[in-house]
Parts: sequence; structure tokens; C-alpha cells
Amino acid sequence: MTASDAADGASTEDAQSALRLTRNKIEDMTETASTRDRLLALIDDLAVVRGRVTLASGREADYYLDLRRVTLEHRAAPLVGDVVLDLLETHGLLDGDQPVQAIGGLTMGADPVATAVMHRAAARDIPLDAFVVRKAAKQYGMGRRVEGPSVEGLNVVALEDTSTTGGSVLEAVNALRDAGAHVVAVVVIVDRDTGAKERVEAEAGVPYLAAISTQDLGLD
Repeated sequence: MTASDAADGASTEDAQSALRLTRNKIEDMTETASTRDRLLALIDDLAVVRGRVTLASGREADYYLDLRRVTLEHRAAPLVGDVVLDLLETHGLLDGDQPVQAIGGLTMGADPVATAVMHRAAARDIPLDAFVVRKAAKQYGMGRRVEGPSVEGLNVVALEDTSTTGGSVLEAVNALRDAGAHVVAVVVIVDRDTGAKERVEAEAGVPYLAAISTQDLGLD
């Protein structure tokens, strides 16, 4: 074995050891820790990629949030569903005369979020469907842009995992309105505090609700 091989092996072992320690820390968090706190820990561990990157919006940032590493992860996905439901409940959107009946957003960032929320809602005996908004209507079959149970006449929430400018979720809002849905709010898992809230509320005229901020993650 060369000195280089030995160094590479030690580096790999150090990285694996650090990963085990982080995972143990998360798994050791008891049920007394809030659902949101446990989700925060997983986002910090799994989804925050630090380094200069160009975002989908064209803006540059010193970190990248790959939330699909969380929304598609077996421990985190149920927490995502519960945190979104708690947020909707806090804002009175799960009860009253006109509760939310369906939730979803523009594929594909919103898809696992909507599925997680739907399943956790079922566990709480809350009737809540999910839907998927295509980036463009199908050119065959029924030519639908909003897939899933019909949203026509329903109170719906437009979802996004994270938002920089609000462009994707606004596209979803417009598609949902074209399909006859009544959009009552926009929800994101992590808000970057880069103007999406102000733009969405100004252009869509609905509340923009965020479960977690980049400040919560220590990224600001």
C-alpha cells in the first residue's frame, strides 16, 4: 500500500465516521423533540450542499438545498407531511367551513411533498387528496395538465419544496386556477428569503406560508 492509498483510506474512514456520528445524533433525538426540530436536523444533514452554485432561477448562492434528499428519505418524508399539516392547522386551513381538500404543485419538487402530506393526513383521518401539475399539458389522452382527482371547485394549496423567486409555484397556481380550483395558499418547506413570498402574495393574492427558513438552518 502506498502512502497515498493510506491517506485516502484514512480520509474515507474519517468521512464515514463523521457520517455515522451525525446519523446517530439524529436517530437519538427522542419523541420529546418537536417534529419540526427533527426535520430541521435531517435537512441540515442531508439536503444542505455548501459551495458556490447557480440556482434554477439563474441566481448564484453559497449553498444548494437539494430537498429531494429529504422528501424522498424514509425518516424525513413522514416528518415533512406532519410539518406541513401542522402549518396548515396553525393557519386554520384544515377546519372551518372551507377546509383545504387537495394539495400539490409543479412537478417534480412538489410531488413527494404532496404524497407525504396526503399519507400523514390519512393517518389523522383528514380527507386530503394530492395532485401533480405538469409543466405542460399532455398532447395525448385527456390532455390534462393537473393530474390526479379533479380539482375543479376544490379548495387547494399549491406546494413547492423550496422557492427562490416564486416562479414555479406561481406557474402551478395559474394552472390550478385554469383547472377550476380555488387556491387558498402557497406552502413551501424551506423559504430562502429571496423575495418569493413578496412576489407570490402580490401576484397570486394568497398567503405564502413557509415551514422553515434558511435562518433556521443557519444559512443567512
